[in-house]
This record gives sequence, structure tokens and C-alpha cells, in this order.
Amino acid sequence: MPNFRRLLLGRRLASDESHHSRISNPIALAVFSSDALSSVAYATQEIMASLSLALHHGAGAAVAVGLVGHGIFGLSIPVSLGIVGLLIILAISYRQTIHAYPGGGGAYIVAKEHLGEIPALTAGSSLLVDYILTVAVSVSSGIAAITAAFPVLAGHNVALTVLAIIFIAVMNLRGIKESGALFAIPTYGFIACILPLLAIGLFRWAAGGQVTAADVQASAHQGTNMAGIALLWVFMRAFSAGCTALTGVEAISNGVTAFREPAAQNAAKTMTWMVGLLLTMFLGITFLANHYGVVYQHNPDPTVVQETLLSQLARQILGDSGVVTGGAKAFYYTVQGFTFAILVVAANTAFTGFPLLAALMAKDGYLPRQFASQGDRLVFSNGILILTGVACVLVWGFHANTDVLLPLYAAGVFIGFTLSQAGMVRHWIKVKGRHWQGKAFINGLGTVATGIVLIDILITKYRGAGIVVILVGFMVVLFYNIHRHYIRVKAILAASRTDMVYPHKNRVLVLISGIHHGVVHALSYAKAIAERGEIEAVTVDFPDDFGRESAAVEKLRSDWPAYCEGVPLRVIRSPYRKIVEPILDEIDRMRRAEPEYIFTVIIPEFVTSSWWENALHNQTAFRIKGSLLLRPKVIVVSVPYHLDPVLD
Repeated sequence: MPNFRRLLLGRRLASDESHHSRISNPIALAVFSSDALSSVAYATQEIMASLSLALHHGAGAAVAVGLVGHGIFGLSIPVSLGIVGLLIILAISYRQTIHAYPGGGGAYIVAKEHLGEIPALTAGSSLLVDYILTVAVSVSSGIAAITAAFPVLAGHNVALTVLAIIFIAVMNLRGIKESGALFAIPTYGFIACILPLLAIGLFRWAAGGQVTAADVQASAHQGTNMAGIALLWVFMRAFSAGCTALTGVEAISNGVTAFREPAAQNAAKTMTWMVGLLLTMFLGITFLANHYGVVYQHNPDPTVVQETLLSQLARQILGDSGVVTGGAKAFYYTVQGFTFAILVVAANTAFTGFPLLAALMAKDGYLPRQFASQGDRLVFSNGILILTGVACVLVWGFHANTDVLLPLYAAGVFIGFTLSQAGMVRHWIKVKGRHWQGKAFINGLGTVATGIVLIDILITKYRGAGIVVILVGFMVVLFYNIHRHYIRVKAILAASRTDMVYPHKNRVLVLISGIHHGVVHALSYAKAIAERGEIEAVTVDFPDDFGRESAAVEKLRSDWPAYCEGVPLRVIRSPYRKIVEPILDEIDRMRRAEPEYIFTVIIPEFVTSSWWENALHNQTAFRIKGSLLLRPKVIVVSVPYHLDPVLD
């Protein structure tokens, strides 16, 4: 098993090797930007699906004059421009956060320092939820992309998604540097495919190769012009749907410490590259989808996974009326392959961010301490394992269907956006410094913008966003109570140094079921830690039908003087054939009768040579220990007896 572990995860890393695990800017772009960059594969799709829903609900078709495109789907362009404007505001804001918090300035850290405990827990909880959804949505989208290109795989989306999540988890357990180097290939491959695809599409469109889908043409002749509240509502729905393109923007500010020195400057440069690539690809896909007449509609059946919008767009650009042949077909499959790859590895951003955030919250006492422990490869293994398990359950529960998962998305991350920007405004007001008014204005603008979008998401995605809000609220209460538990434990331990007087008398009880080598060992140990008169052996007897001692206990009494060396034997009668309960009752009685004593209970235990042999025993000792640990002034000691001579 240890050799397999080393083969799977690699050699152990010492703490002083942590500087070797820091990553360069090109690798960091792949590690921290894959989530944001991959969102272009489904952000435009969600905008079109939202507009299509408005069309089918009779909201009207032909939109206000001046909108580019055909019918209601022309709204996709101004929606995209609005999202890009918000992206630029967030990018500038988070660059400021990176320089202000070179040790990692995620929403949780900023809110904790400037807004207080509850806002910090809200920000942390919302980001943890968002990381889980990132894994589920990204990998499910990637599998949907590959099944669109290879329909023979359709119907196996859940199994393929779970396997992909497990693969990413294993790679992250090997370390951020190793996983980043591997996952850089899909990220840069995707960029190298999408940018030429957009260039070809723009060239064909400029040359007169525009193709308009029949349903879009029909929409231009349906209904009447929308105006007022109807138009505003449709725009708000489409905008909130397209804001999935902004998820992952904050990842770089959370992981500044993973960059090589100077970490803050390198993180800021990587942020700039990420935003430039994101807005170029997002605007390009939306523009071409609008002008090529490519639309998308949600299927009401959650078990049915449809062809993605990006797949349709690639076929329209590379083929004739959507039919791809020859060399263009190979390029189409390459696009789909790298789309699948980057969507799968986009989960790597969450596998980097979730464990880091969980570790920070654990160090502050809001999560179990185990989340702050680093594994053999200097990664927070417990966070990775929990993220993997919860994401797999989510994928299974929602059939790996992004149409169902995406409405849950974005609400959590915009809660974090808003709190982070508000905290940064307070930061600049407190520390001031050079040009602090301008910096505070930028973060203030980010607060207002993301707050408005959050309200938009809560209104237009009230079902999915409502689930997230309830879940975040539950997590805040849970984390708050965990913190109060740690505070109480710390106070009790501190008080125990001076305020608590522990008894000095010790009574030792050796639990036995018969006489064997293990019992003799246990008796010898008991004599080493207590006076002879303070030791007793205790056994449980099942009387016969007439209330007489069993033959086993009679034999034990006759053999006892030869082995006990003066230790008295106490027999507890158990007419109801129980073992654990009579022992606990007897110990409780003795504790009440002798409050000046502490009681050391010694349990001889078999140690088998393999795990399956251990399962053949009744685990009575384990049950007794678990119960006794809840009783004050009781110490439990296990004396092992190895059944395999090799272990002795």
C-alpha cells in the first residue's frame, strides 16, 4: 500500500521544500484562469437560452431599433457588453486587492479584517459553495462537449463526469506544481483553438458568409416590439445568466502565495492576461453566435444532454450549413476535444481555491482543524477529498446536466464579489496611502456594480439562487458554532491549569474474558502503574437458567490463583446477556462511591495480522472504549496482544 501511494502521489515533500512548489506565470495562468476562460464555453449559451425562454413565453420577438442581430436574440450583444464592462471593473479592483494583500486577499480575508465575523463567514461560505459548483458545472460541461462530438458516449455523462473529477483530485493530491504543468496543455490548447476559430468566423462573416437559423428568422416576425418593463426583465434575466462568465475571476487574488517572487506583481500580470483573453473570447463567441444565428434552448427533461452552443457555432463556421467535412472536420473535433479538456481542468481552479480557503478558515477556528493540515505533497489533502466527494454527489443528484446546475451558479460568487469590494473600500479609508481616494472609488464602483448584479440574480434566478442563499446561511450558522466550540474548549483547557484539582488516588480495573497471554501482560502492566491493593480484574458472567454461575466463570475462578498474583477478581452478573452495559454501570457505581479516585480501565486487545481477520472479532473493546471516553475521571488503556508471532 505505501508503494502504491508513492506511485500515485509521488515522493513526500518536507516543509522546507515549499518554495519549490511555487509556480511561474504561464503555469499560474493555467492553474488559476482555467475556470474563468472555460466559462466562455457556456456563458453565451446561457444568455441565448434565457432569451429563448423569453421568446417562448410570449414576451415578444422584435426588439428595439438599433440592436444588432435578428429578433430578440440581438439582445445578446448589449448583454455581453455590459458583462465585459463589469469584468473590467472587477479586474481593476482585484488587481488592487492583490497588491494590498500579497499574502492572499480573497473575499474571506478582506471581509474578516474590515467588515466583521458574520460578513466574513458569509463570504467564505459563498465561495466554498461556488467552488463546489465550479467542479460540478465545469466537468459536466466538458463531458457534454465531448458527447456532442461523439454521440456514442451519450447516456454515460454521470459516470464519465465522476471519473474525470476523481482524476483531477488525484492530480491535485500530487501537488499544485505537478497538476498545473499537466493542465497547462488543455488551457493553452483551448486558447489556440478558439482564437483561430473566431478569426475564421469573423472573416467568413465579413466576406458575406452569414447564416441565419430558421427559428431566429421566424422570431423576427413574431409579436410586437418589447418596451418598458418587459424589455428590462428579459435583459435582466439574460444578464444574470451570462454572469457565469465572471466566475473564477477572484481565484488569482485568493492564491497569490502560489506565485513565484515577486508574488504580487506576477499575480497582477497574470490577472491582466486572463481578463484580456476572457473578454476577447466571450465577445467573439457572442458576436458570431448572434450573426450566424446560433441559438440554444434548455430541454425540460434534466436527463437529456443537448449539443452545446459552442459545438453548433463551430459547425456553422467550419462547415456548410452546419455540415463539417474534410480537414475542417478534424479542426472541429480538435476544438471539441480542447473544449472538453479545459472544462474538465477548469475544476482545477476550485481544487486549488477550495482547500486554501478551507485551510484559512480552519486556522481561524471556523472549520475543523483537519482542513489546515497539509499532506505528504504540501497540499491540503482533506479539503481536496471533501470537495471531490461533495461534487460527485452533486453531479449524481443533478444527472450531470448543466441546464439544471447553472441556475445555482453565480449567486455565491457575487456574494463574495460584493463583500470583497466593500471590504476594500473600508481598507483604503483606514490605511489611506497614495491615491487612496481613486482606489476607494474603483472598489466602491465594484461594490455597487456587483451588488446590483447580485440583486438581479436573486430576482431572476430566485429558485436556484434561493437554494444557494439558504445553504450559505446554514453554513454560516454551522461555522459560527464550530468557532464557539473551539473558544469554549480553549477556555476550559486554560482554566484547568489552575482551577481544577484532579484526584491523586488511582484505582485500576483490568477487563478480562478468560486467562491467556494477553491478560497476563495486562495484569503485569496494571501492577506497574498502581499499588497492589488498588487493582481489580473484572469479568462479566452470563448466569444459567437457574441463576448459577456459568461453567466458564467457575473454571476461571479455579484457575485464577495460579495467574493473578494476588489481584482480586470481580464478577459482574449479566442476566440479560449484555457485556458493555453491565461494565459501564459498575464503573459508574464505583465512581459515585469513590469520588476521590480516578479509574484506569485496562483492556487487553487482540491485534491481528490483517484487516479482514480483525473483522472476525466482535469489537467489544472498541465499544467499551468509546463509551468510557465520555465519562470524566476515567482513563482507558489498551494493552495489545499480537496474535501473529511475527509482530511480537
